[in-house]
Amino acid sequence: MKFNFKLSLFIFLLILSSDFQVLSAFAQPSGQASDLDQKVRGFLEGHRYKWNHENVSEADGKVLFDLVLKNNYKRAIEIGTSTGHSAIWIAWALSRTGGKLITIEINEERYKMALENFKAAGLSDYIDARLADAHRLVPKLKGPFDFVFVDADKDWYKNYLKLLLPKLEVGGCFTAHNVRYIGSIDGVRKFLEHLKKLPEMETTIDRSSWSGISISYKRAAKT
Repeated sequence: MKFNFKLSLFIFLLILSSDFQVLSAFAQPSGQASDLDQKVRGFLEGHRYKWNHENVSEADGKVLFDLVLKNNYKRAIEIGTSTGHSAIWIAWALSRTGGKLITIEINEERYKMALENFKAAGLSDYIDARLADAHRLVPKLKGPFDFVFVDADKDWYKNYLKLLLPKLEVGGCFTAHNVRYIGSIDGVRKFLEHLKKLPEMETTIDRSSWSGISISYKRAAKT
C-alpha cells in the first residue's frame, strides 16, 4: 500500500507538472506578440476617454475582440472606420489569429486620424484602411470574409448584408452596431427583419452596452 501511494503521488505530480507547463506556454506568447499586446493595451488605456466621432464604446470593442479571437477569424471587413477605435480592437484580435482587417471610411479627416491611431497602436500591419464610398467599394471586394462589422449609414445595413452574405464563409459572423433602439431607426428595423427571414443565419443581440450589437452566425450556405 505504501509503495502504491507513493507511485500514485508521483504520477499525479508528473501530470500536474506537465499541465502547468502547457498552460504556461499558452499564457505566455512570443516576445514579439507580448510587446505588441503591451503597446496596444497601453494605447487603449491612454485614449480611453478620447474617442469621439461616433466611435464604439470600450465595451463594444471588447465584444468584437472576443468574437474574432474565440472563432479564430482571419479575414475581416469593417464598414465605417471613423477614427479607428473598433478597428483597433478587431485588428488586435487578428494579430493573434494571423489575420487582417479591411476597414472602409468615407470621411477623409477621420480616415487620416484613424491611420495615425493605427500606427500609434502598433497595428498598421494588420489593417488595410481604405478611403472610399462603401456603397461602391463593397460590391467590388471579392472576399471571402469570415467576420464583418458594420457601423455606418443605418439605411444601408440591409444592403450591406445582402452584398456581403454571399462572400461570408459558413461559420463566419456578421455584426452590426447600434441595433438596440430599433424603434427610432427604420433602417435598422428593416435590417433585423430581413435577418429573421434568413434560415442560414442565427442571430442574437449583445446588450452589454447601451448601443447593442447584432451577432449573426452563418450556419449554412444559402438554403
